[in-house]
Amino acid sequence: MPAKKDPVKTAPPAKVKPRRRSHWTRDDTELSILALPTTVWYILFCYLPMFGIILAFKDYRITQGASFLTSLLKSDWIGLKNFEYFFNLPIFPQLLRNTLLYNIVFIVMGIVFPVLFAILISNIYSKRLSKTYQTLMFMPHFMSWVVVSYFVMAFLNPTLGLANTIVEWFGGKPISWYMEAKYWPYILVFLNFWKTIGYNMVVYLASITGIDQSLYEAAVLDGASKFQQARYITIPSIRPIIIMMFILSVGRIFSTDFGLFYQVTRGAQFPLDGVTTTFDVQVFKMLNSQGTTMGQTTAASMFQAVVGCITILCANGIVRKVDKSSALI
Repeated sequence: MPAKKDPVKTAPPAKVKPRRRSHWTRDDTELSILALPTTVWYILFCYLPMFGIILAFKDYRITQGASFLTSLLKSDWIGLKNFEYFFNLPIFPQLLRNTLLYNIVFIVMGIVFPVLFAILISNIYSKRLSKTYQTLMFMPHFMSWVVVSYFVMAFLNPTLGLANTIVEWFGGKPISWYMEAKYWPYILVFLNFWKTIGYNMVVYLASITGIDQSLYEAAVLDGASKFQQARYITIPSIRPIIIMMFILSVGRIFSTDFGLFYQVTRGAQFPLDGVTTTFDVQVFKMLNSQGTTMGQTTAASMFQAVVGCITILCANGIVRKVDKSSALI
């Protein structure tokens, strides 16, 4: 029998070390110059003002002849007393209820309806009609709440408003809209929906246009209906965007649109204040109140910021455990 030959042993391939760039390139310079204005803006308007949170822990008193910074540093340190004042306000439970309930409704409607309208518009065959609908729905996003408040006031005018004209046409009695608090939760929810749905819809629509069209073609060959295509292709494909928008919305659950709750309601005064006053409106009222100090107002704003940060981190943590690839952080 012929002797068995030993297999030829080959040397393992040498490890190739990645080349490290050891010098500054022209691309680095160009990218740094492009990022410089944004960096300066964030430093001036986002990071430097954060020093002002010291006000929340001090009894700020103006020192005669001294600057704001000197007066701030010389003011007495009072710990959490400013926060205690805010939490002990008689209307604090009402503020918490209004802010949370409105935002929960806004979050749900801000996800369900924009996704629905984005799917419907993406299935319109006429490009002209599709662009027309997108423009009409997106236009309210650019309108100021001050302008919207005048339209709302004209519409809800007790004597000449269109709303009472319609009510009287159906045989009803004119309604003093700015004296009836029970109607305003529905009015505010509708206005927020009307103003924000266009922007959110465009975000989802941009994601839908990036889906591989061969998936839809294969689904049509298999006999899938439009509903089935949306359920098994469109929604799973845009799920990361939906989750990202949800996390960002949850981070603002303790904040509200000041223009919506103050400008539209003409100052959120009695008798509407019970259903229209939120944390942001209360902070503004505290700023204009002579019996409230700057430290107490700062404490209220800091509470919103801290709780909002904790909320967004918790929401991101839950998403990260369920689907790590869809987490924002």
